[in-house]
Amino acid sequence: MTVRDAWLLATGTLTAVRFPPPGRVDRQVAGLAMVLAPLAVLPLGFAAAAVVLVGGWIGLPPLATAYVVLVALALGTRAFHWDGLADTADGLTASYSPARSLEVMRTGPVGPAGVVAVVLVAGLQAAGLAAVVRHDHGWWVVGLLVCVSRLSLALACVRGVPAARADGLGVNHAGSVPVAAAVASLLVCGVAVGLAGHGLGSVWTLLAGLVVVVGVVLALLLRCVRRLGGITGDVLGAAVEVSFAVLVLAAASA
Repeated sequence: MTVRDAWLLATGTLTAVRFPPPGRVDRQVAGLAMVLAPLAVLPLGFAAAAVVLVGGWIGLPPLATAYVVLVALALGTRAFHWDGLADTADGLTASYSPARSLEVMRTGPVGPAGVVAVVLVAGLQAAGLAAVVRHDHGWWVVGLLVCVSRLSLALACVRGVPAARADGLGVNHAGSVPVAAAVASLLVCGVAVGLAGHGLGSVWTLLAGLVVVVGVVLALLLRCVRRLGGITGDVLGAAVEVSFAVLVLAAASA
């Protein structure tokens, strides 16, 4: 039942696809859900790949195709991760008081920092995607990178990472992933990234991008732990969007 509950939690949280709720949600289930995240978002990967294929068939300009991919992903996640990115940016720039920052992240409207963060990251994603979709294998590479970007969830929830507050999404998830499970997820995603790199003709460029993803997620975690006292669900969303931007930019450089 733990695997089933973890799967339902991952798919129900990370996609807009309707699934029944899990029978229970605890740290064990939450940790496994984060490890399963790259598989749980396969519907998003298929949707992104389909958009690229259709865009190519109808002659849509690459940049337009890239933005349609982003729209499809936003709809497929209820813009959940974009909201997390905006709230995280606002929280980290709101105040030197952790309590005030967390309050802004919980209740405040999107502020200037949040808007800038979303515009910049979305722009980087679109720029990278516009280059990747021109490639013959771009359609399945884009779908694969959508899934691999969710590796950031297992990394961000690795054992030892504290929750910033005593309630909210981050409570069960923070520190719930054993180190061995996070490493295993990283290795599996490394194989997937290598496959994507092979399709684009540059394996090492994509693997270097994955290394950068790990570094960026760790930097985000360190900043949030020092600034907020831990992570929240918003931080997880920010990690996903930034990781996807890094991966598509690496693919664009391949």
